Amino acid sequence: MTPERLGLLWGVTVSSGAAARFLAAKSEFPGVVLLLLSGLLIGRSGLGWVEPLDLGSGLGTVVGLLVSLVLFDGGLNLRLPGDTIKATVQRIAALRLLISLGGGLLAAHWLAGLSWSLAAVFSAIVLATGPTVVTPLVRQIRLAPPLGEVLEAEGLVLEPIGAVLALLLLELVLGNLHGWREVMLGLLYRLGGGVLIGASVGWLLSELLRRLKPDQLKGLPLQLSLGLLFLMYGVSEWLLPESALPASVAAGIVVGRRPGPHTAELDGLIQELAQLAITMLFPLLAADVSWAELSPLGWGGILCVLSLMLVVRPIGVGLATIGLPYKLEQRLFLGWLAPRGIVTAAVASLFAIRLEQAGILGAGRLQGLVFLTILMTVGLQGLTAQPLAQALGLVKADDDEPASAEAAAQTRQVLTDSGQQ
Repeated sequence: MTPERLGLLWGVTVSSGAAARFLAAKSEFPGVVLLLLSGLLIGRSGLGWVEPLDLGSGLGTVVGLLVSLVLFDGGLNLRLPGDTIKATVQRIAALRLLISLGGGLLAAHWLAGLSWSLAAVFSAIVLATGPTVVTPLVRQIRLAPPLGEVLEAEGLVLEPIGAVLALLLLELVLGNLHGWREVMLGLLYRLGGGVLIGASVGWLLSELLRRLKPDQLKGLPLQLSLGLLFLMYGVSEWLLPESALPASVAAGIVVGRRPGPHTAELDGLIQELAQLAITMLFPLLAADVSWAELSPLGWGGILCVLSLMLVVRPIGVGLATIGLPYKLEQRLFLGWLAPRGIVTAAVASLFAIRLEQAGILGAGRLQGLVFLTILMTVGLQGLTAQPLAQALGLVKADDDEPASAEAAAQTRQVLTDSGQQ
């Protein structure tokens, strides 16, 4: 690909994403839906201006680095106050790991027509909700606590697990692993190794940030953070493929728990960069969707996704919240909102390439079903989340906003002061 074409690809991608953000801000239409539509417009299904595969082997690296930034931001701002929220996230993660894997496997095989092996890969790919989609929706809806914290934490916990498990199941399909014992050992190995690497890098970064004086070179905290984060990504992927995702979350959590004099500034800068990453990634990956891969799925594919949305997810959430102090309205909303995001799209695109290179039949069908899941969950749930939250009385009252902002500022100042001491 020529440098001119490469520059045009990125120019069209970023500008279309920025235009979608602008329209969302002016219309209060869900931003994630417009980002998805912008990608469809400029990609294979629309004008054909952007072809992600033109990036070649660099596509996986670019997507991986940007996704690690988004997950680091999520870990940095993850707050789980109270035993109820922690118990909810733990239960949802554990039960959905079992129920969603089983339900996705059966639905993909019986309704969408995938082979058992590819159906297993599909169920792992779509296991997690996407923090890159959930977080903007929660903030735009102004969802009353604790639902926003639960939804964001659920995605951060399950996204790395789903991506690692999907990779191992892919290796099983390709014959590089033999038996479920190797799959489970590989899952524990990569998750544990990723968390260990991430926690170590997070501790090192927090120590470096604590030693910087307030009058130090402006922008140095951000440069240190990005330098260590991207180095961690490269080392993690070199040592343990797919371990960079749990490493990014772990690093963010450690830095967020050890505040220093630059924590507040760093939070804001990382959040801005994470939003830019989402603006770039969503159109880029949506541009890879082809109607030729979606149309053969027919009603079977649609019924498969609807079963995940209307049966599998509500059952998992209903069982997870038994005995916890949640109202029926809160359970209904938690059971409905589960859009898939960027990591799901990225994993599907990269896996389809590997399956096609190995000559495995059904690779295009697998990718089509994953993107159909993203389109339907982001579209339907993104459009209905705010009206549903308002109908159920789960939106913050206007007079609560100043108090909440003031409390958050006071909390941040206390953490910063303690870090300086």
